[in-house]
Amino acid sequence: MSDLFANLAMGFSVAFSMKTLFWCFVGVFLGTFIGVLPGIGPLATISMLLPVTFHLDATSAIIMLAGIYYGANYGGSTASILLNLPGTPSSAVTCLDGYPMAKQGRAGVALMATTLASFIGSSIGILLFTGFAPALAEIGLKFGPAEYFAMMLLGLVAASTVATGAPIKGVAMVVVGVALGLVGTDVQTGQQRFTFGLLPLADGISLVALAMGLFGIAEVINSVGRVAQQKSAYKASVLPWTRDFWRAMDPGREDWRRLPGSSVRGSAIGCFFGALPGTGPTISAFLAYALEKKISRTPNRFGRGAVEGVASPEAANNAAAQTAFIPTLTLGIPGDVVMALMLGALIIQGIQPGPRLVAEHPQLFWGLAASFWIGNVMLVILNLPLIAIWVAILRIPYSILYPSILVFLVIGVYSVNNSVFDVVTCIVFGLVGYVMSLMRFEPAPLLLGFVLGPLMEEHLRRAMLLARGDPMVFLERPISAAFVAVTAGLLLFALWSSLKPKRAEGFSAQI
Repeated sequence: MSDLFANLAMGFSVAFSMKTLFWCFVGVFLGTFIGVLPGIGPLATISMLLPVTFHLDATSAIIMLAGIYYGANYGGSTASILLNLPGTPSSAVTCLDGYPMAKQGRAGVALMATTLASFIGSSIGILLFTGFAPALAEIGLKFGPAEYFAMMLLGLVAASTVATGAPIKGVAMVVVGVALGLVGTDVQTGQQRFTFGLLPLADGISLVALAMGLFGIAEVINSVGRVAQQKSAYKASVLPWTRDFWRAMDPGREDWRRLPGSSVRGSAIGCFFGALPGTGPTISAFLAYALEKKISRTPNRFGRGAVEGVASPEAANNAAAQTAFIPTLTLGIPGDVVMALMLGALIIQGIQPGPRLVAEHPQLFWGLAASFWIGNVMLVILNLPLIAIWVAILRIPYSILYPSILVFLVIGVYSVNNSVFDVVTCIVFGLVGYVMSLMRFEPAPLLLGFVLGPLMEEHLRRAMLLARGDPMVFLERPISAAFVAVTAGLLLFALWSSLKPKRAEGFSAQI
């Protein structure tokens, strides 16, 4: 326990430096801003700002990117409540009760509930992160190449089978992502693979171009027609820094009574599923909402403006956003697609996420943990008084907003390598991502496969070399065998779900 407090003290000394505080604020502010805008999300923002981190030290870079991530989870509920449009996928379930509350003139109550629930969920998630992440890292030190390969395989299969959409389509996207990750020069042999004679592909496909195309350009194209006719349900008379504003934000005695329990239950679900590779905030939010409706004595209130239907999923997705860093930093396995990009950002900085990260880079790890507390306090301060400003931003004509976003996306891609080829790659993947969305293919498993594919190949080769080519090494080692067994179980579950689509539809109807 004394070591924990000493490490946290070191972390706060790093986080309270003026430079780190500045980049933490930049991250949470941009995250909240992007979370408010429907159809954009943190991934496009992180991709666009990734070149900025090349000029920062690793600690400031990861703190800023992390602030964007959990800041977007804070701000994503705003558009869900005011416009019935989720700012982020994890805030989609907030629309179910948040928008009815706004139409009833209780938008301020809903926004207050989401802010408080988000802070509770984040705080519980941070406690879990600081208390258990180092212990998990010590266990990870016992892992060899076979365990790492089996664990990454489990993460990819879990991401594809547990995510939304048809599991078989998710598996297909993972395979495509792994194949794209093979493009470039083989590190061991020096041979170029799948470059088709194109010199810019010798270093592989740009992670930034791929992410910004699939999630930035594709989402903008998808969102233009969907949001053009939407109008805010927020009451213009409720302005910040006035007595009426604070009165409008007061949930009232009955809602105050319901808030703590629903927030804690949502936080527990978010902490558990956020720490599992392949799940993340979106699944946590929907499961929290389903649980809250299941245990309620008056389930007919849900969908009509129940405050628990807002607080529980918001607490869940923010808790999951914090605990998602546990497998990413301590095991090198991203829990969702944004964490995959975080992992890529650390690798670009020359830091290899994994069990040795806590011991080799303690200032980065504990500085990040301390910045979580600081960033969440900043978010509470930002989200309460600036609500009216976010609403004003939502009134910007989309004919101006989205072209501007596309311009910044292209500038971000070009600035990485000063390469027009990367811009073309980004545009191509943007069109591919749009077609994928029309065909109901999820792009997230593709990016996970793209990031983890090269690492899986490296550990597979090492394991086979140590075992002299014997594939039974993955079944002879207990930890590796356990991962392989769970992976096989998930694949069988995916096959069973595909053969029983009516069961899946029934589960969705219950949610």
